[in-house]
Amino acid sequence: MVKCVSILGSTGSIGRQTLDIVDHLGIPVCALTAGTNVDRMAAQCEKYIPRLVSMATEEAAKELKNRISHLPTEVLWGEEGLLKAATIQEADCVITAVVGMVGLKPTLAAIKAGKRIGLANKETLVCAGQLVMAQAREYNAEIIPVDSEHSAIYQCLMPDFPMKQVKKLILTCSGGPFYGMQKEQLCSVTKADALCHPNWKMGEKITIDCATLMNKGLEVIEAMRLYNLPLEQVDVVIHRQSIVHSLVEFTDGAVMAQMGVPDMRLPIQLALTYPERTACPVDALDLTTCGALTFAKPDLEAFPCLQLAFDCARVGGTACPAMNGANEEAVALYLQNKIGFYDIYCYVDQAVKDVPFIAEPTLEEILEADRLARASVCKQYNAK
Repeated sequence: MVKCVSILGSTGSIGRQTLDIVDHLGIPVCALTAGTNVDRMAAQCEKYIPRLVSMATEEAAKELKNRISHLPTEVLWGEEGLLKAATIQEADCVITAVVGMVGLKPTLAAIKAGKRIGLANKETLVCAGQLVMAQAREYNAEIIPVDSEHSAIYQCLMPDFPMKQVKKLILTCSGGPFYGMQKEQLCSVTKADALCHPNWKMGEKITIDCATLMNKGLEVIEAMRLYNLPLEQVDVVIHRQSIVHSLVEFTDGAVMAQMGVPDMRLPIQLALTYPERTACPVDALDLTTCGALTFAKPDLEAFPCLQLAFDCARVGGTACPAMNGANEEAVALYLQNKIGFYDIYCYVDQAVKDVPFIAEPTLEEILEADRLARASVCKQYNAK
């Protein structure tokens, strides 16, 4: 079990659930970071009295500093604050629960500092997975995935499993709020509809990604990078009940699944206690009451973002960070009611085409691909 934790993105859904587990396990918190939610961060500071906190903006940091001036907590902001929180000496584990590309640099910094990484920021591996995993090997850093699907695969394989015995990784997908709908029906769905996930309570951005199935595409790329497998060995099935979190098919035909109630606190706790398992404040799965478990193929015509992610995964390089950056911008526009549901796919697809392709990019080239893709989305929107 870890001795002290730093949580990047502590005011978001994963961050708050991590703090639930921290309370349950009695683990000290030495650093917290957030976006601009000063009220929630101030309350967390009062409870945990971290040595360091960081906000996304200088304005939010100044307001927070005034609110907690009676506490011995250093208040920083921006990228500098994220990097300090990721490398703070007291922490032996960093939970990366920030959303988006902003998680890449602090994750790399935490790896170089020798921390255990509880990875909830999938964009890090989507955009720079090969670079991140190479750094993890070089610095002998543990990366324990917190996404329920990747935690499931991690539990089926555990470290040092001979990957030559793995035929396929099978990621399950709830199908989101629009499962079964046809393309013509999806053209008129609203933001409120898209934010009604059937099984999970998550932040807005990831909930929209689940509605478009882009989230599952990002997870496919993440799995490829975590386990160094080609796209042909990673598959997706629709599993509406979110009880089977993912499966591994072995070369002899056996299939191993990890099952549990849909509660993110289960994989979060494992990231903090591994290799131990302890009692968790989550109801155990009751097979006699959970109902029938169903599986189906995803509809790639109705949900083209998943096919786009497959295409980018196949070619790799800057296609992946371009797709991710464009998707972040397009989803932000959708959440502001500025574009329609299918515009997300159209904007991202065009942005990927607009960004010059580099097969083996450096970190700087990855960041530039991200920037160019975001600029493409803005240009497309302004040209409407």
